[in-house]
Amino acid sequence: MFWACICSSTDSIFGVAGHAGYALRKEDGLQVINRLAKCRAFFEMGACRTEAGDHKTVTQKNILFIMYDQLRFDYLSCAGHKTLHTPNFDRVAARGVRFTNAYVQSPVCGASRMSTYTGRYVASHGAGWNKFPIRVGEVTLGDHLRQNGMSCWLLGKTHMQADEKGMARLGIPKDSIIGVRQSECGFDPWVRDDGLHGNGLDGDYGENDGPYNRYLKDKGYDTDNPWATYANGSVENGRLASGWFIENADKPANIREYDSETPWLTREAIRFIDQATGPWCAHVSFIKPHWPYIVPAPYHDMYGSDDIQPLIRHEAERENANPVYESFFTNKIAETFRDDEARNKAIIAYMGLIKQCDDQLGALLDHLEATGRDRDTVIVLTSDHGDYLGDHWLGEKDLFHEVSVKVPLIIADPDPACDATRGTASDALVEQIDLAPTFVEMAGGTPPMHILEGRSLVPLLAGERPADWRQYVISEYDYAVTPMAGRLGMASRDARLFMVYDGRYKMMHSAGGHRPMLFDLESDPDEYHDRGDDPAFRPALDRLYGYLHEWGLRMSQRVTMSEADIDRKKGEPQREGILVGVNREDDLGEDFTRHYTGPARQIHFEREEDRRMLGGLSSADESE
Repeated sequence: MFWACICSSTDSIFGVAGHAGYALRKEDGLQVINRLAKCRAFFEMGACRTEAGDHKTVTQKNILFIMYDQLRFDYLSCAGHKTLHTPNFDRVAARGVRFTNAYVQSPVCGASRMSTYTGRYVASHGAGWNKFPIRVGEVTLGDHLRQNGMSCWLLGKTHMQADEKGMARLGIPKDSIIGVRQSECGFDPWVRDDGLHGNGLDGDYGENDGPYNRYLKDKGYDTDNPWATYANGSVENGRLASGWFIENADKPANIREYDSETPWLTREAIRFIDQATGPWCAHVSFIKPHWPYIVPAPYHDMYGSDDIQPLIRHEAERENANPVYESFFTNKIAETFRDDEARNKAIIAYMGLIKQCDDQLGALLDHLEATGRDRDTVIVLTSDHGDYLGDHWLGEKDLFHEVSVKVPLIIADPDPACDATRGTASDALVEQIDLAPTFVEMAGGTPPMHILEGRSLVPLLAGERPADWRQYVISEYDYAVTPMAGRLGMASRDARLFMVYDGRYKMMHSAGGHRPMLFDLESDPDEYHDRGDDPAFRPALDRLYGYLHEWGLRMSQRVTMSEADIDRKKGEPQREGILVGVNREDDLGEDFTRHYTGPARQIHFEREEDRRMLGGLSSADESE
């Protein structure tokens, strides 16, 4: 069984490594596999399930884990958007549970995703910004799932940055199976493409020769970076009208809709599903509706200004503004989104991108139903963060207002145990790090809670909210590399923000010494009025600081020893013959002392007085 798995894994893992852009030849892959197969370490990595019982027997269940980039929680019709109809998101919501209080662990792509993929807070894994490497050896979702007999694949974006220094220090080749997984945040790559392919003064952002760009070049799009010039660009009067400039957001992208990013990745997902043998988890991670705000026809003009939701913005927000908040609403992005024409163009394109995402989700759902895979596949829909879109005087997603850190989360599990909750909404406080332990439990395993810091959502999916469910959620933001840190004169170690939200009050704490921000979402659901320096709200502020203190003291780094391991070690030194502090033999039972009692075999005291006193030797004994 083991060798059968090894042979089948050769084509899958190393074949897709090449598909994803790795320079690994298949014959090299065979050598790596054969070498690793000789050691138990590879066997325990979970490359396959065995009949020998090394992994738990699991129910045949697959997980289609779909993430959209920068999708706001309130831009779905099932969440109440007034004109943006998303029937396929609604279709999944009707089959499962929509979580209405789901929060990411950071409002920036890389940090948020690293928390999702590790099941750990940003302070625990340390990758606090885009392109901050996650340290080599960090245990990830793929590691957990493979230990429980479930493969774990990547299709699309991770924003993962490999710890190349750490890999070099440990002698891990990039083209080995371990090296590939370390470089892909624990996933086996079917196709990795982070989407953002920029050309700048200091070099390129992203891999311009990645899978999607290669696809476009094969289709006849004739530039070095067709992602930028075609998929995210238009034409006006015969000249390139780049999607980087929001003034062009109302133009159709200069690409066949079939060839644009979202349909391309949808087809890759279908291609993966058609060949996959389970159980498997497929992380299908779309780059859209993330900027650039431009979309191909017919989606570019499906909506107009009348479809835009009311602006969430109030002059009170700028009165006596917190210095940290003020530094963000004075940046270039915020300035652009205060221009009504630019904002309207961006939002209309943003809605078009979401509509395209919904249509492609429909194609994927239809395929699952046509092939019968809907009966054994859990569907998870979420996002890595939201988008301000001009709300609160801001653009992008840099702070902790609801439109930034609250995300859609819909889970549809075909398990009959979830029948009672289909089509319902849960208001439980949920964190994105909850997905990792949820998936482990769905794979038939027991979540290792000495590593994972989230909580399984399986009970909530079955309609059972544990009595000790969390009282608050945490989000973190390391903004050390941003212009705002420089504007505030912050040292890099101090440019950190923390959000604590208990379902009513939301606090933003600045590590650099600036006063906190506080909002009462019961009386002020739009978060207009900062109560951080209002004495009347001091009790609420103190309570949230108590939560932050509690969270800061959590056990987060003892990841190599479970509670069960530690319980088994209690009393271990004595049981292993280390009897520290025992005064007399009678203080312990014979089982503990028998190795240290009884007649002495030989006597080797060097001093004569010791031999006489302790050795019990007579003159006659000495003469003998």
